[in-house]
Amino acid sequence: MSWENPSATRRQQILRETRSVAVVGASPNPARASNFVATYLLTSSDYDVHFVNPHADEILGRPVHKSLADLPVVPDLVDVFRRPADLPGVLDEVLALGEGVRTFWLQFGLFDEELARRAEAGGLEVVMDRCLKIEHARFHGGLHIAGFDTGVISSRRRPPR
Repeated sequence: MSWENPSATRRQQILRETRSVAVVGASPNPARASNFVATYLLTSSDYDVHFVNPHADEILGRPVHKSLADLPVVPDLVDVFRRPADLPGVLDEVLALGEGVRTFWLQFGLFDEELARRAEAGGLEVVMDRCLKIEHARFHGGLHIAGFDTGVISSRRRPPR
């Protein structure tokens, strides 16, 4: 039997019940998707957001932790921006935290049925190949057709500067 993501209704419920989020693979580079998502979470959600990246000290003015074990809290949801080959190790870190983490969330492009089954066997709810920012905005009225809240939707090309 093929693995499937939780329904849209269930994903909405997960996001409503979440209080703290750890972004694993958060980047200080504003051109990276993880930075865009982190900016959104800090400015448009009530989540207590923590960043995990062993190669950064600060992102968006907030401290960065080297591993999930270094976080000051056990997050409700772990949002992962890592290469597919790194996912088993990230799941090992999540499972090592013990009780507290409820959701293992893999960003766009990350989908591994075997990993999902292992996470579920460890008591986690799993969402894969979905953007936390887009899902949150979708359920909280902040998503426009372009996928982000620009306030302007146009097919006209901007004049060169």
